[in-house]
Amino acid sequence: MNKKVHMKKKMTGLVVLLFAITGYAQQDAQYTQYMYNTIVVNPAYAGSRQTMSIFALHRTQWVGMEGAPVTNSVSINTPFNESKLGMGLSFVNDQIGPSDENNIAVDFSYTIPASEKYKMSFGLKASANLLNVDFTKLDQYPGGAIFEDNIDNKFSPNIGVGFYLHSDNSYIGISAPNLIETEHFDKSATSTTSHIATEKINYYLIAGYVFDLNPNLKLKPSLITKYVQGAPLQVDVSANFMINEKFVAGLAYRWSAAMSAMVGFHATDSWFIGYSYDFETTELAHYNSGSHEIFLRFELFNSYDKIISPRFF
Repeated sequence: MNKKVHMKKKMTGLVVLLFAITGYAQQDAQYTQYMYNTIVVNPAYAGSRQTMSIFALHRTQWVGMEGAPVTNSVSINTPFNESKLGMGLSFVNDQIGPSDENNIAVDFSYTIPASEKYKMSFGLKASANLLNVDFTKLDQYPGGAIFEDNIDNKFSPNIGVGFYLHSDNSYIGISAPNLIETEHFDKSATSTTSHIATEKINYYLIAGYVFDLNPNLKLKPSLITKYVQGAPLQVDVSANFMINEKFVAGLAYRWSAAMSAMVGFHATDSWFIGYSYDFETTELAHYNSGSHEIFLRFELFNSYDKIISPRFF
């Protein structure tokens, strides 16, 4: 009986993973701690922190499921001295099952005053994508689909845009980091089907506000919504507390998908480290032990622009 249950779980997990691989090209990589990794989804964020910011993140999703997503992201963004221009550079590696995708992007922003408190930033993203798929990693069965050729370093360029309205304690932004729909998973030249998935346009809305509850405690609710044609609307809401300008702790909820717990620590004015754990609220919870995400941010301050208290976003 136990063996049958184990096999049932294994087969169900395999079916779920295959659906994830098939739909992979329709979705950008997802992040629980999106509020610290904004430049990946919105190029207008580049330089908005008014200092050089270097960010690295590792995410392991659905631990325990073979071939589950693993994402690594590194980015750097900075303003140009006292000008209105900002620039960013980011690299994302996303692995799902037999696929390994690398994306490198350059971001440019231009910021103008919108009012006494708010600034409006306009952003442009230019990116290059390299996709590798090793079909030999998939189990092939008689009567099933047979993939004759692997995909090696398939190159796909793209462009994106973003808008980011922000003040010292709030922000709202809309963006589409990839405006060109790209066909993926090409089969051999003799096949009658040229592809089995298309990378759709991902539209993002982000927003957040910082409440000063008392001199030693701040509360920041935030959200990110993602819309992709042919896929359910994704909504993530979170609430983080900052204690004594050092410790951050909060909870997040991905609508009809997962709950998350987040913690962070400002080791110094320059160094910030954070961790989050997701546990599924769907049937996938029976086949994995959750998702882990850890990030490290370093900011290089000059004597004239060093901030007294850490920015919450």
